[in-house]
Amino acid sequence: MKVKPAKRTESVKEYYFSQKLRQIDQMRKAGADVISLGIGSPDQPPSENTISALSSEAVRPTSHGYQSYNGIPALRKAFADWYRKYFNVELDPDSEILPLMGSKEGIMHISMAFVNPGDEVLVPDPGYPTYSSVTNLVSGKVRYYGLYEDNGWYPDIQKLEDTDLSRVKLMWINYPHMPTGAKGTARLFENLVAFASKHGFLLCNDNPYSFILNTEYLSLLSVDGAKDTALELNSLSKSHNMAGWRIGMVAGHREYIYDILKVKSNMDSGMFRAMQTAAVEALGNPPSWYETVNAVYSRRRRIVEEIMDILKCRFDKKQAGLFVWGRIPDEIKSCEEFVEEILTKAHVFITPGFIFGSRGDRYIRISLCADEKPLQEAKRRINSHQSLKTNHQSPV
Repeated sequence: MKVKPAKRTESVKEYYFSQKLRQIDQMRKAGADVISLGIGSPDQPPSENTISALSSEAVRPTSHGYQSYNGIPALRKAFADWYRKYFNVELDPDSEILPLMGSKEGIMHISMAFVNPGDEVLVPDPGYPTYSSVTNLVSGKVRYYGLYEDNGWYPDIQKLEDTDLSRVKLMWINYPHMPTGAKGTARLFENLVAFASKHGFLLCNDNPYSFILNTEYLSLLSVDGAKDTALELNSLSKSHNMAGWRIGMVAGHREYIYDILKVKSNMDSGMFRAMQTAAVEALGNPPSWYETVNAVYSRRRRIVEEIMDILKCRFDKKQAGLFVWGRIPDEIKSCEEFVEEILTKAHVFITPGFIFGSRGDRYIRISLCADEKPLQEAKRRINSHQSLKTNHQSPV
């Protein structure tokens, strides 16, 4: 008789991309040349000095032992300097910053540190699926709040005020927003901090997309008094092309950071020192490095916008981040079938918006993490597929 898994596993399903990557792998094994424009995994490399720092530190005999749970001092200082330079936020590197093995790890650590069974967690819809899955894993109660295009993909605070918030412990926000690409504003953050402070819950901003096709760097912690009620996650995954390195951070009040450290220190044994040293170098990249990376993304986005036009999808050209988010035509009955047809007929994978929540049901997302040549090929295939469909539907 096999041992049954814990009940908490019943609250989550296999990640959508895990299933689709398996399907794409099977298609490729059968001979199909599938172009994947689904996942936001940066395909450009980190800066040369970052890789050199990794190599130099890795050959030191003393670099391979256990490291401290809260990161080397140089990394915490580099994060503090980065926040001061770009976000105009002062952070104490000794007590207000905790390096993480990616910000996704931080979502789990924060939830474990603050959410008790039955506590309500406000989760954006559409939004990053991990917010809800982690809440379920820690036995919290997911409470979705809708984001709407006609409201700039911002929370309707007044609508939330008209509800019972007495059991809310935590609220997730994410600006620049994934998947919509909406940028936050100082006014929005001020209103959200006041809202969280009034009702006594923790406000958490997941902020990994600030440097992608965006120069309006904004941190939730720049709001006066934010540290008393807010935390911010950040990551080198998108901003520095280091997704596989798993290096991130959480910043906020020293008491909150200590609460998270209590969880984290029981789950890992520190990050490889060479990676921390390399991250210090990455955080010191000059503004010109970000500009070079974004020049590539800008060229790619023009092609992706042309793909959106071919698909007759409506989109906002002011989006930030690694994706283009577009609304499908009204005559399309099913977004899932729409995307599946493009995959099976044109052999191009794009992401259906419903995986980010019910409010994303009429949208698709296309990643910029592919070179211009495959993007142009994807455009050609989709254009050909759409032309065939149109001709087939036209009267003889």
